[in-house]
Amino acid sequence: MQNPRLAEDYYRRACVRLKAIDLLYAEKSWADVVRESQEAVELALKGLLQAAGIESPRVHDVSQILLDNQDRVPPALRPHLSRIAGHSRTLRRDRELSFYGSEDLTPTDFYRRQDADSARQMARDTVEAIAPAFS
Repeated sequence: MQNPRLAEDYYRRACVRLKAIDLLYAEKSWADVVRESQEAVELALKGLLQAAGIESPRVHDVSQILLDNQDRVPPALRPHLSRIAGHSRTLRRDRELSFYGSEDLTPTDFYRRQDADSARQMARDTVEAIAPAFS
């Protein structure tokens, strides 16, 4: 059974994440900008899936599910699906690394401003692209 308010909740939380991303960016916390950008994209796309009546799986990258079900997405959004699915795939690769680091990598030392710029833009682009589904 699907919760009818879940789609709106995911989208709203993705929008709130954009504000958090701007704060982290202002603090020059590049790794955190990357991590939160991934979360914003994940929530936005899961919201879109829910709005289209597609149950969101408990995975961090739903790009393939979105592409496989594009016929269920509002027609006005379909031209954007390939691009925003790419954002999801790209940011998913950095999800754990930007948060936890690794034995030979500290997130604060590894991520740079250009990484944050790119991630932040992908998050904004995704949320803005799907906004018509929640108007």
